[in-house]
Amino acid sequence: MAAAGLSTLAASGIAKAQFVPSPVSPGSAAEASTDAPISIEVEARPIPWFDRHDHDRVRFGALEYRSGLVLISAFPRFGGLSGLRLDPKGERFISFSDRGHWFTGRIVYEGRAMIGLADVESAPMLGPEGKPITARGWFDSESIALDGSFVYIGLERVNKVLRFDFSKGFTRARGEVVPLPKAASKLPNNKGLEALVFVPKGQPLAGTLIAMSERGLDASGNLVAFLVGGPTPGQFSVRGSEEFDISDATLLPTGDLLILERKFSWLSGIGIRIRRIPLVSVVPGAVIDGPSIFEANLVDEVDNMEGIDAHVTAEGETVLTMVSDDNFSPIQRTLLLQFTLVK
Repeated sequence: MAAAGLSTLAASGIAKAQFVPSPVSPGSAAEASTDAPISIEVEARPIPWFDRHDHDRVRFGALEYRSGLVLISAFPRFGGLSGLRLDPKGERFISFSDRGHWFTGRIVYEGRAMIGLADVESAPMLGPEGKPITARGWFDSESIALDGSFVYIGLERVNKVLRFDFSKGFTRARGEVVPLPKAASKLPNNKGLEALVFVPKGQPLAGTLIAMSERGLDASGNLVAFLVGGPTPGQFSVRGSEEFDISDATLLPTGDLLILERKFSWLSGIGIRIRRIPLVSVVPGAVIDGPSIFEANLVDEVDNMEGIDAHVTAEGETVLTMVSDDNFSPIQRTLLLQFTLVK
């Protein structure tokens, strides 16, 4: 199978791309290519509750637990998922591993609960010359943003952003390097660009790509971030606190930015947090901050949570979807979790 065709839809004021795979005809160039997408099987095991001890608890800060899955596949390249973006219905998804491979497919629901994945395909990310980006030594693909048919991917180790036009071959599209501020190249090579958000029309900063570092610090110890393109390009910071690092971000229809953060220590284990910050506060030179609306740790069903996205259901509920990076480790898990944002 190879993916082709897409349509851009609007949901609650935020434009997102809905990607629809379709079969390639026999003998086509895509089918013959060794880099063509391949279908894979992914097993999904349900996570019936989020709190390991209190199974009746569903409310966690401003979030209400909906459902979760543990994802397992015999496909050797499956894992290391560092982010995802969903279509307006919360069904079709684009995800990717930190080793430069796309994963696309569909979330299957039963009522409001996720029960599995279908139509899952994998393909290597291609660079400007049409070869896998790993051939250039470009690893640690860590962040994703959508602008219509354009998909932006942040590469942490080399602190670059690639832009793929999915209208030109879907996951066979070639990535083109996006010019970034010079300061981006000075970010730590293992704590660099970790979160991308593209601001759509109708929002403050429309047309801007927001790029945030995992733990690139400014002179005051805050986390470095950039406004790329748009009406007011420049640099700003996210206030650092409690040793949390940025792992992803998404934009709500209300115009609020949600920043997913994590921390780890051998004594306390993993900590997860989401901060909510008004987009209007994001301006060049600012140090932005906002309240924590969700916190979790190993008492809960979490792992190395690295991706977050939001969509609005037909009933008007705002749903947050998070995915974890298992680091291709046998002692970690690939989790897919969904929560309702309770206003």
